[in-house]
Amino acid sequence: MPDKKLLILNSTQIQQKIDRIAYQILEDNFDETEILIAGILPRGNHVAKRLKAVLDKIAPFSSRLLTIELEKDSTSLSAHINFEIEECSNKVIVLVDDVLNSGKTLAYGFGVFLDVPLKKLRTVVLVDRNHKSFPLATDYAGMALSTVIKEHVSVVLDVEGEEDAVYLV
Repeated sequence: MPDKKLLILNSTQIQQKIDRIAYQILEDNFDETEILIAGILPRGNHVAKRLKAVLDKIAPFSSRLLTIELEKDSTSLSAHINFEIEECSNKVIVLVDDVLNSGKTLAYGFGVFLDVPLKKLRTVVLVDRNHKSFPLATDYAGMALSTVIKEHVSVVLDVEGEEDAVYLV
Protein backbone atom coordinates (compact mmCIF):
# COMPACT_ATOMS: atom_id res chain seq x y z
CA MET A 1 0.00 0.00 0.00
CA PRO A 2 1.41 3.43 -0.86
CA ASP A 3 2.69 5.63 1.95
CA LYS A 4 0.14 8.34 1.24
CA LYS A 5 -3.15 7.34 2.81
CA LEU A 6 -5.84 9.43 4.42
CA LEU A 7 -7.82 8.05 7.36
CA ILE A 8 -11.53 8.28 6.53
CA LEU A 9 -13.01 6.21 9.40
CA ASN A 10 -11.36 4.92 12.57
CA SER A 11 -12.52 1.80 14.40
CA THR A 12 -14.96 3.72 16.64
CA GLN A 13 -16.53 5.45 13.65
CA ILE A 14 -16.81 2.16 11.76
CA GLN A 15 -18.71 0.64 14.67
CA GLN A 16 -20.98 3.71 14.88
CA LYS A 17 -21.81 3.33 11.18
CA ILE A 18 -22.56 -0.38 11.63
CA ASP A 19 -24.73 0.35 14.69
CA ARG A 20 -26.73 2.95 12.75
CA ILE A 21 -27.22 0.58 9.81
CA ALA A 22 -28.39 -2.16 12.21
CA TYR A 23 -31.07 0.15 13.60
CA GLN A 24 -32.17 1.04 10.07
CA ILE A 25 -32.47 -2.66 9.22
CA LEU A 26 -34.44 -3.21 12.43
CA GLU A 27 -36.86 -0.41 11.50
CA ASP A 28 -37.29 -1.82 7.99
CA ASN A 29 -37.92 -5.38 9.25
CA PHE A 30 -39.55 -5.04 12.66
CA ASP A 31 -42.38 -7.43 11.69
CA GLU A 32 -40.06 -10.23 10.49
CA THR A 33 -39.22 -13.37 12.45
CA GLU A 34 -35.91 -14.00 10.64
CA ILE A 35 -33.61 -12.21 8.22
CA LEU A 36 -30.66 -13.61 6.30
CA ILE A 37 -27.47 -11.56 6.18
CA ALA A 38 -25.33 -12.47 3.18
CA GLY A 39 -21.76 -11.21 3.41
CA ILE A 40 -19.64 -11.06 0.27
CA LEU A 41 -16.20 -12.49 1.00
CA PRO A 42 -13.77 -11.35 2.20
CA ARG A 43 -14.40 -7.90 3.75
CA GLY A 44 -18.15 -7.75 3.17
CA ASN A 45 -18.39 -10.81 5.38
CA HIS A 46 -16.51 -9.00 8.17
CA VAL A 47 -19.04 -6.16 7.99
CA ALA A 48 -21.89 -8.71 7.91
CA LYS A 49 -20.63 -10.46 11.06
CA ARG A 50 -20.50 -7.17 12.94
CA LEU A 51 -23.93 -6.22 11.70
CA LYS A 52 -25.33 -9.56 12.83
CA ALA A 53 -23.76 -9.12 16.28
CA VAL A 54 -25.53 -5.78 16.73
CA LEU A 55 -28.84 -7.10 15.41
CA ASP A 56 -28.63 -10.10 17.76
CA LYS A 57 -28.57 -7.62 20.67
CA ILE A 58 -31.27 -5.19 19.54
CA ALA A 59 -33.70 -7.02 17.25
CA PRO A 60 -36.64 -9.24 18.19
CA PHE A 61 -36.09 -11.31 15.04
CA SER A 62 -33.34 -13.85 14.53
CA SER A 63 -30.65 -13.38 11.93
CA ARG A 64 -28.50 -15.90 10.13
CA LEU A 65 -25.17 -15.26 8.46
CA LEU A 66 -24.61 -16.52 4.92
CA THR A 67 -21.42 -16.17 2.90
CA ILE A 68 -20.99 -15.56 -0.80
CA GLU A 69 -17.68 -15.91 -2.59
CA LEU A 70 -17.69 -14.32 -6.02
CA GLU A 71 -15.18 -14.65 -8.82
CA LYS A 72 -15.12 -10.90 -9.43
CA ASP A 73 -12.82 -11.04 -12.45
CA SER A 74 -15.10 -13.45 -14.29
CA THR A 75 -17.27 -12.13 -17.12
CA SER A 76 -20.15 -14.31 -15.96
CA LEU A 77 -21.65 -14.99 -12.56
CA SER A 78 -19.64 -17.57 -10.69
CA ALA A 79 -20.36 -17.82 -6.98
CA HIS A 80 -19.72 -20.24 -4.14
CA ILE A 81 -22.25 -20.12 -1.30
CA ASN A 82 -22.38 -21.82 2.12
CA PHE A 83 -26.15 -22.40 2.04
CA GLU A 84 -28.83 -24.00 -0.07
CA ILE A 85 -30.40 -21.31 -2.21
CA GLU A 86 -33.89 -22.72 -1.53
CA GLU A 87 -33.46 -21.72 2.15
CA CYS A 88 -33.81 -18.09 1.01
CA SER A 89 -37.26 -18.55 -0.48
CA ASN A 90 -39.71 -15.91 0.79
CA LYS A 91 -37.12 -14.47 3.21
CA VAL A 92 -35.58 -11.06 3.69
CA ILE A 93 -32.00 -10.99 2.41
CA VAL A 94 -29.52 -8.30 3.41
CA LEU A 95 -26.58 -8.37 0.99
CA VAL A 96 -23.43 -6.84 2.53
CA ASP A 97 -20.15 -5.61 1.05
CA ASP A 98 -17.48 -3.22 2.27
CA VAL A 99 -17.25 -0.70 -0.60
CA LEU A 100 -19.61 0.09 -3.47
CA ASN A 101 -17.48 1.28 -6.34
CA SER A 102 -18.59 0.24 -9.83
CA GLY A 103 -21.47 -1.90 -8.57
CA LYS A 104 -20.25 -5.07 -10.29
CA THR A 105 -19.78 -7.02 -7.04
CA LEU A 106 -23.26 -6.17 -5.76
CA ALA A 107 -24.75 -6.93 -9.19
CA TYR A 108 -23.11 -10.37 -9.08
CA GLY A 109 -24.35 -10.75 -5.51
CA PHE A 110 -27.90 -10.05 -6.71
CA GLY A 111 -27.43 -12.75 -9.33
CA VAL A 112 -27.13 -15.44 -6.66
CA PHE A 113 -30.76 -14.82 -5.68
CA LEU A 114 -32.35 -14.32 -9.12
CA ASP A 115 -34.04 -17.72 -9.30
CA VAL A 116 -35.55 -17.58 -5.81
CA PRO A 117 -38.72 -15.72 -4.82
CA LEU A 118 -37.64 -13.33 -2.04
CA LYS A 119 -39.70 -11.25 0.35
CA LYS A 120 -37.18 -8.44 -0.15
CA LEU A 121 -33.52 -7.90 -0.91
CA ARG A 122 -31.65 -5.00 0.69
CA THR A 123 -28.04 -3.92 0.26
CA VAL A 124 -25.51 -2.63 2.79
CA VAL A 125 -22.10 -1.10 2.18
CA LEU A 126 -19.77 0.59 4.60
CA VAL A 127 -18.61 3.10 1.96
CA ASP A 128 -20.47 4.15 -1.20
CA ARG A 129 -17.92 5.69 -3.60
CA ASN A 130 -20.46 7.13 -6.07
CA HIS A 131 -18.68 5.66 -9.16
CA LYS A 132 -21.28 3.20 -10.34
CA SER A 133 -20.99 1.60 -13.75
CA PHE A 134 -24.09 -0.48 -13.01
CA PRO A 135 -27.47 1.14 -12.24
CA LEU A 136 -27.36 0.24 -8.55
CA ALA A 137 -28.20 2.10 -5.40
CA THR A 138 -27.55 0.77 -1.95
CA ASP A 139 -30.25 0.72 0.70
CA TYR A 140 -27.94 1.36 3.65
CA ALA A 141 -24.52 2.99 3.50
CA GLY A 142 -22.21 3.93 6.35
CA MET A 143 -21.01 6.90 4.35
CA ALA A 144 -21.03 8.25 0.82
CA LEU A 145 -17.64 9.38 -0.44
CA SER A 146 -17.02 11.23 -3.69
CA THR A 147 -13.56 10.34 -4.97
CA VAL A 148 -11.66 10.47 -8.21
CA ILE A 149 -11.38 7.23 -10.17
CA LYS A 150 -7.62 6.88 -9.46
CA GLU A 151 -8.17 6.86 -5.70
CA HIS A 152 -8.78 3.64 -3.84
CA VAL A 153 -10.78 3.05 -0.67
CA SER A 154 -9.06 0.51 1.56
CA VAL A 155 -11.07 -1.13 4.34
CA VAL A 156 -9.06 -2.81 7.08
CA LEU A 157 -11.22 -5.06 9.27
CA ASP A 158 -10.13 -7.90 11.52
CA VAL A 159 -6.53 -7.85 10.27
CA GLU A 160 -4.14 -9.10 12.92
CA GLY A 161 -1.81 -6.38 14.15
CA GLU A 162 -3.76 -3.57 12.46
CA GLU A 163 -6.38 -1.20 13.80
CA ASP A 164 -9.73 -1.33 12.00
CA ALA A 165 -9.93 1.64 9.65
CA VAL A 166 -11.03 2.93 6.28
CA TYR A 167 -8.41 4.76 4.23
CA LEU A 168 -8.43 6.76 1.02
CA VAL A 169 -5.28 5.79 -0.88
